[in-house]
Amino acid sequence: MNDASNPHSNDCDIWASLPVPAFLVDEHNCIEDVNSAAEGFINSSRKSLIGKKIWQKVAIESSIELAFDKAREQGTPLFVNDVDVGARERAPLQCAVQIAPLHGHPGHMLLMLSPRELAGRMTQTHSAKSAAQSAIGMAEMLAHEIKNPLAGITGAAQLLSMNLSTDDLELTDLIVSESRRIVKLLEQVEQFGNLSEPDFKPVNLHDVLDRARRSALLGFGAHMKIVEKYDPSLPLAWGDPDQLLQVVLNLLKNASEAAGSAGGTITVRTFYEHSFRLRRSDGQGKLLPLQIEISDDGPGLPEKIRDDIFEPFVSGKENGTGLGLALVSKIIGDHNGWISVRSEPGNTTFRLSLSRVPREQK
Repeated sequence: MNDASNPHSNDCDIWASLPVPAFLVDEHNCIEDVNSAAEGFINSSRKSLIGKKIWQKVAIESSIELAFDKAREQGTPLFVNDVDVGARERAPLQCAVQIAPLHGHPGHMLLMLSPRELAGRMTQTHSAKSAAQSAIGMAEMLAHEIKNPLAGITGAAQLLSMNLSTDDLELTDLIVSESRRIVKLLEQVEQFGNLSEPDFKPVNLHDVLDRARRSALLGFGAHMKIVEKYDPSLPLAWGDPDQLLQVVLNLLKNASEAAGSAGGTITVRTFYEHSFRLRRSDGQGKLLPLQIEISDDGPGLPEKIRDDIFEPFVSGKENGTGLGLALVSKIIGDHNGWISVRSEPGNTTFRLSLSRVPREQK
């Protein structure tokens, strides 16, 4: 890195500190250098990337390739928003692409990618966790103000039904069934308040995923095919295995229900992304390198709720309560992790980002 022939030899610290994937491309469109964020994005080492054609490693729209060549020719920077960028086996991410010629080195170009997901997930996690906390307070009020009167309404309807005709019984049966449905809804909301703090310990995520997979195939996911794409070298996570199991079961259940009775395929993937970092409120960065992706080939989330799917009472199901994903988001938030979703017809992927075991616990 201190070689004078390297175009950025005097700026190696700045280069390594860039929080977004960055590529230095020579006049032949070969990769001359990458930063650590780019290594994580491509899921390949710097050594294996240097010398390779940039467009063989970064899957991007052909129009950007043309614009890239034009920016080199004219010596001007270029900024393009909302471009789908993929790499190797990972699904494309929508990114802002920044292209600029490297001053003093003709033909050399900088390519930087700013995935929208990185910015969006912080907002999603924060808002969902705040909404979940609001739901806790609401649950306490609802439990006190509504559950007792509902019990009285149910009992009165059952007493009335003893002296009614068959036609009128339909009305009292409706009162009883709807009252019980509301009580069940309130009990689901109360889960937010009853959920204990995570009991942190080293967790083998693949053990958690295997337990969830077996449970799903024996029950709600019996009509589904579950495909595993695990990184066998994934280190232990730091979390509560029972709560993480609850998260995975919920996501598998949602994927199974989205497919309907016809069935479909759920893909569970794990991988390590060493540059993934959460910026905390105190300004410190927290690494979240352990990634779990749960994907299904169902119809996708309705567009109108896609941005609010982790909020309580937001659901794409006809009779859904909209509490499952809010609870999932709360658990991941309590683990100081991130959760995000990207969805389109035929491909909905929930991604969990978690921390590994702290060094002092090893």
